[in-house]
Amino acid sequence: MTPRLLIIEDDRALGEMLAMHFEDLDFAVTHAERAQAGLDQLRQGRFDLVLLDQQLPDGLGSELIGPLLEIDPQLPILMMTGKHDLELAIDAIQRGAADFIHKPINTDKLTQAVQRLLREREALSQTSDSPPAGSSEDEAPRDLIGRSNAMLDVSKAIARSAHTQATVLITGESGTGKEVVARLIHQHSGRAGAFIAVNCAAIVDTLLESDLFGHEKGAFTGAQARKQGRFEQAAGGTLFLDEIGELAPALQAKLLRVLQEHVFERVGGHESIHTDARIIAATNRDLLAEAAAGRFREDLVYRLQVIQIRMPPLRERREDIPLLVQGLLARIAARLERPTPTITPAALARLTEDDWPGNVRELENRLSQALLQTHHALITPEMLALGGGGIGQQGPIGGDAEATPTGQASGSAGDQASVLRSLDEVAAAHIQQVLDHTQGHKGQACEILGISRPALDRKIEKYQLRVMKR
Repeated sequence: MTPRLLIIEDDRALGEMLAMHFEDLDFAVTHAERAQAGLDQLRQGRFDLVLLDQQLPDGLGSELIGPLLEIDPQLPILMMTGKHDLELAIDAIQRGAADFIHKPINTDKLTQAVQRLLREREALSQTSDSPPAGSSEDEAPRDLIGRSNAMLDVSKAIARSAHTQATVLITGESGTGKEVVARLIHQHSGRAGAFIAVNCAAIVDTLLESDLFGHEKGAFTGAQARKQGRFEQAAGGTLFLDEIGELAPALQAKLLRVLQEHVFERVGGHESIHTDARIIAATNRDLLAEAAAGRFREDLVYRLQVIQIRMPPLRERREDIPLLVQGLLARIAARLERPTPTITPAALARLTEDDWPGNVRELENRLSQALLQTHHALITPEMLALGGGGIGQQGPIGGDAEATPTGQASGSAGDQASVLRSLDEVAAAHIQQVLDHTQGHKGQACEILGISRPALDRKIEKYQLRVMKR
């Protein structure tokens, strides 16, 4: 049977290209350029899958998901967007989209996704129950930043795990943002209770048991009253257990019982207390390797990682660094009550070259140090403490007014002009210098500046820069 594909895409050239591609694969393709036209096509005939663009002339594709699923609740919808927004991916999947793909479209990956979704639809049609379309009324906090495929996979995992009751294990190196992911899962879960976070490595074993499960009056010296533990505080919500690999063996056994039976007793108590708190755990260790070494219970590992989400280290998603820098600088500036600084292209290029063993946490610390050095809301490479630099070392741009730019005498008119230039003038001059250095080679200029070719072309047009003919 020929699969029927509906493409809702306002870019006529892209729509026609996709139509020809899938027609070559023996699909029957219909192309609509507006949201309403797409709805009308679906009402008039059955389709096996929809390719849906986000930005349409008469509305947003994400807002069209609900009406499409009202017509056919089993319809697989594959979102396409040129905007690299992880919250948008989460929102689309929460609304009921089956998958999400970024532009520019990789036709091989798109074809694989379409074929997978069609196989899933075929399997689903053999059952009597149709899956409910998801929805989300709350906007996720914009702490998950990135445009890499690795982070898109993380956002999909968040969306797909949020409404389940399954235990989630988030793995990854320190500083990768595991607690951010846990909070986003809770944010999208619809659970009415609180999000309670416990760092298992920060509390000594003798106190951690009481902190988690609570205690009765007189249970130990100093227990002068009954105390609720974190499991009770997280009733109806989410309990996040960070650094779960540090849990002592006795507490591992007690946690395993809670996961199996959903009951526990307070320290010094005998009453069984039921818990409906959802457990999300995080670790920077390989728990199965820890189990093989006898330091962690293997049965607990499997109870914890019903769903596993791996947070990639920053060195595996360098393309996310410019977006992270932008978001982190805005957050740091607000915290320090300072204006959000501009970072020079050269400084940004240096940041993308670092391996960041401390990941996002280290990047935030480095940017905080740099922001405290700025005098003219401009961050230059000299402020980043990379390759031997450090706090207090100032470059000619953004440093003290007395600093002497290369090739100019201190106190000269040229020195004053350099200090008093606007940020646009500084950026224009730097980009022009790079273009002259590369003799108009835009590819090399992009590598030095750490920006994309379209971004360079926009800056050349904006600042009316000259490009040498090669």
